[in-house]
Amino acid sequence: MNGAHDMGGMHGFGPIEIEPDEPLFHGEWERRAFALTLAAGALGRWSIDGGRHAREVQPPAQYLDNTYYEQWLHGLEVLLVERGIVTEEELSSGKAQGPTDPALLKRVLRPENVSIAMGKGSPYTRPEGKPARFKFGDRVRVLNNNPTGHTRAPRYARGHTGEIVMEHGIQVFPDSNAAARSEGGNENPQPLYNVRFSAIDLWGEDHAVNEWIHIDLWDDYLEPA
Repeated sequence: MNGAHDMGGMHGFGPIEIEPDEPLFHGEWERRAFALTLAAGALGRWSIDGGRHAREVQPPAQYLDNTYYEQWLHGLEVLLVERGIVTEEELSSGKAQGPTDPALLKRVLRPENVSIAMGKGSPYTRPEGKPARFKFGDRVRVLNNNPTGHTRAPRYARGHTGEIVMEHGIQVFPDSNAAARSEGGNENPQPLYNVRFSAIDLWGEDHAVNEWIHIDLWDDYLEPA
């Protein structure tokens, strides 16, 4: 979707502030928000892409005002209610108002499994999927569309032409994966390419002729140039 999260190429937000020796967490609540998000995600009711989209649908002013882990916490609250894990009343009161769904207990992330889950991550590679339409050296154009759901095609690249310089194999397609009602519900695996764009084409004549931007883009984002 075209939201406040897709800020590439936009002006007026000031420089990125780099914090020397930045800690992993700036407070205990951030540590807890991170842990809650991982534990709830382990229930299998949404994918990592679904989690991203839940953060993106905030009103722009709210999104831009939030800190990093406030984004995580907001997305988690949206998903917990949307997927029927808690009610709005339970979220507001902080107290359960009914018995726990037994199905939720089948995929509880227990303390002894946390390090295993963290090391495993969320692998996206799949052994097979949609056949590749492009190869190394092909010229491709990013489709100029405006999806209402989750997408990893940055707005600033849409409609622009680049060259495929690497193939990453078959990967889960984030757009359909985010829309699925459960983890792995609609992966739509397909080729993922690294596409090189001229900075001049993307950003204008102020950039050098030997300056390039590399973007990983799925097959469904592209068309022959």
